[in-house]
Amino acid sequence: MKRYFLFLATIIVGALAGSACKTGLFGGGDQSQSSPIVVNGVRVSYADVVERTSPAVVRIDAERRTAPQQFPFGDDDFFRQFIPQQREQGPQLERGMGSGVIVSADGTILTNHHVIDGAEKITVSLQNNKTYDAKVVGSDKPSDLAVLKIDASELPFLQLGDSDAVRVGDIVLAIGNPLGIGQTVTAGIISAKGRSTGISDGTFEDFLQTDAPINRGNSGGALVNLSGELIGINSQILSPSGGNIGIGFSIPSNMAKGVMEQLLSSGKVRRGMLGINIQDISEDVASSLELKDVSGVLVSGVRDGSAAARAGIKRGDVIVSLNGEKVDSGNVLRNKVAATAPGTELTVGIWRDGKVIEVKVRLDEFDLAGNAPMQNGGSGAEGGKLGLTLRPLTPETAKRSGAPAGTKGLLVTEVEPDGAAAESGITPGTIILEINKKQVTDLESVQDAIGASGGRPVLLLVMSAGRTAYVTVRPR
Repeated sequence: MKRYFLFLATIIVGALAGSACKTGLFGGGDQSQSSPIVVNGVRVSYADVVERTSPAVVRIDAERRTAPQQFPFGDDDFFRQFIPQQREQGPQLERGMGSGVIVSADGTILTNHHVIDGAEKITVSLQNNKTYDAKVVGSDKPSDLAVLKIDASELPFLQLGDSDAVRVGDIVLAIGNPLGIGQTVTAGIISAKGRSTGISDGTFEDFLQTDAPINRGNSGGALVNLSGELIGINSQILSPSGGNIGIGFSIPSNMAKGVMEQLLSSGKVRRGMLGINIQDISEDVASSLELKDVSGVLVSGVRDGSAAARAGIKRGDVIVSLNGEKVDSGNVLRNKVAATAPGTELTVGIWRDGKVIEVKVRLDEFDLAGNAPMQNGGSGAEGGKLGLTLRPLTPETAKRSGAPAGTKGLLVTEVEPDGAAAESGITPGTIILEINKKQVTDLESVQDAIGASGGRPVLLLVMSAGRTAYVTVRPR
């Protein structure tokens, strides 16, 4: 039966090919050399792009040692007699596989941090089956990028394109080694730009999203445009099953270029930092703050002594621009600041008290080990009456709640399950610091602040586990 279907497929393909040649679908004439790339102004093949780009995409095999498996009662002399083979067992060898891209003829290779993380031995295999031992020039966990070097010369390589110039809808090819079956090319389009998935170890995300199929083993491989330029390093997929469903993510080439240059020059990446907590502006937040547009980034916290604090940025400010460029989201702001060298002075546009002002900020340095980056706090949901039971915050309850000494506000003791506050995600133990940017310390101040809201959503500044965020609630 299997032979029958194979034979049938051959016959169908042959018949279609013969018909196509007779009708001129492939341009007519002698077809013995190669099929044309463009027919009647329409591209019918990506073979030319693949021929130019695929030799620069490599397979990466990484070996790492893992801790030996622990067995219960392993230190008990009585039980050891029953599991003697386990007593001498040492670290286990684990092999991983991914992809990489040669970006210069001298053997410099870009890949993902997670492909080579913890590896003791890294082997690179080229398309011509030559293999090389590779050394790690540098690896950067926040961006999930790494640079390798092999001892070779005059290698095929890819030029880095301008990922900022990529448009949603552009055709792209993904090249890599999925599931160990060998180099594979898939085609699709750019589905979105500036994506942040939050599913990786990476801190700074600005992904190109594509529906070009990406699977395990594609990590570190190339995303190329039809000019044969490298515009992304394939990094993640989003899938309930672990397989491709058409939602893949690539690190844009412009980010990869900046990280690679720093790793090559110093072996590490330095990033700027403002020292603030931020959240995106929702429609309710914009209404509460009387903003004209639902844009900008709300500052929900400022660290003492940080670059932002020194510049006079305050909690409740809305950052609307950076060096004159509009800021639409927290992810955009975070990546722009991180891509700027520490010590650089930036002009930050801030909406405060109904007008825009500009302040000069000299950036601190982001420290992965000692400082958390800017985080997106939660914005309000659909949210009269708030549906809360409150009591004044005492020093004892503040300490138990993880609030800094001297914190003033009201402690949420109960939340009505179907109330407005519950819908906005407020839970018992939350501390309310402000309502509509007015400090609240008793029930009277709460009622006055809510009454002044009119028909607008109520803007709450809340604290949980020592972190602050703005939340909107629609009173009922």
